[in-house]
Amino acid sequence: MDKNRLFWGSRRGMLELDLVLLPFLENVYPDLDQEDKERYWALLECEDQDMFGWFLKRKDPDDPEMLKIVTIIRNNTGLQE
Repeated sequence: MDKNRLFWGSRRGMLELDLVLLPFLENVYPDLDQEDKERYWALLECEDQDMFGWFLKRKDPDDPEMLKIVTIIRNNTGLQE
């Protein structure tokens, strides 16, 4: 997926998600392996409210593949405990 599409896909309807996803895209995403990049692409198809709950650790995704990328984002964006 090209950088411009990723940027616009990472811009969400919630400022809170933008503050998580855009720094992740800029600082962490380039160094991910291909499988994790593809997980990120799948994450961008998810609903904002689901992502918000996942990033705040209110719940975890049911899909183990989605949980992998959510955990990577949590661990790399100041969301760790």
